[in-house]
Amino acid sequence: MADISVTFRTLIEDAPGPQWQALFERLWPAYRSWFLRSGAVGRPSYLESRRALREHMPELVPTWEKLVALAGGGDVEARFLSLWCPPPYIAGCSQAIWVDPLGNEEPALLRNYDFAPGLLEGSWLATRWSGQRVAALGDCLWGALDGLNDAGLAASLSFGGRTVSGTGFGIPLVLRHVLDVAHSTAEAIAILQRVPVSMCYSVTLLDAAGDWATVFVAPDRPTEVTRRQVVTNFQHRVEWPEHARATHSVERCDALQAQIDRPGSLTEATEALLRAPLFQSAYLRGYGTLYGAVYRPRSGQVELLWPDQRWAQSLDSFEEGERCIAYRPAG
Repeated sequence: MADISVTFRTLIEDAPGPQWQALFERLWPAYRSWFLRSGAVGRPSYLESRRALREHMPELVPTWEKLVALAGGGDVEARFLSLWCPPPYIAGCSQAIWVDPLGNEEPALLRNYDFAPGLLEGSWLATRWSGQRVAALGDCLWGALDGLNDAGLAASLSFGGRTVSGTGFGIPLVLRHVLDVAHSTAEAIAILQRVPVSMCYSVTLLDAAGDWATVFVAPDRPTEVTRRQVVTNFQHRVEWPEHARATHSVERCDALQAQIDRPGSLTEATEALLRAPLFQSAYLRGYGTLYGAVYRPRSGQVELLWPDQRWAQSLDSFEEGERCIAYRPAG
């Protein structure tokens, strides 16, 4: 079976400009098809989308307006970029807070992102859209799957294991908002408690002071702040057994919890991300591990991980580059 290749590329642009515009032009046809798959009338109007952004995330409105202009100023483009009530999508992920019991190494946020290779942007954005530097893996052209800001806040998201959808924003844009404006885990929690989301997700947070939390968000339940150190694709219990079985969600959670609980170095915990059951290869079913990541908020360091290579960056000196990654589907 042939490998599937994805190229990860940096996009370093303090304010929206030609690099982001080129990203939009390359990816817009696919995103447009996804956004309009139930027809244009199935999505909120431009006025509804703008009103929602202004009400819930006003700090993002100036950036949204600049991006809409770069995208050509069209109605569909503006509605899509608001990510207000988007079509649902489901991924599998693992994430954890690692704390050195001996206190020799700084705390870290570990995560694996599992999805279909053909649906991954592969864009690693370094921006200053709202003032502070943010380095984040991109989704939906300006949202974030996980990232770190120069205030020392790291955040990552995972699907929460329920198919319910409702009135709210796509979680990548909410995570973008968190990373753009929050300076601590406490500030990030306040945003997650205030901003409505369209689906069920778990967000793991770690700041430079070592404060951390895992926050469960959903369109039909109150936001819940927990001290869950490890989370995969269910929250307190499995509520979608078929998805949990297909993605080995319970097995991944147990393996990652065991790794976090045992004495050992951050390197040992990181290497576990690249081994089964945490590392998955069901790429043709949309459940393959596309990258691992290690975030160290105190030192401003982040590293992307694959079985055969690693890519380290620093917020102080984020450098241009690209990596072509080949994924081998399970037989």
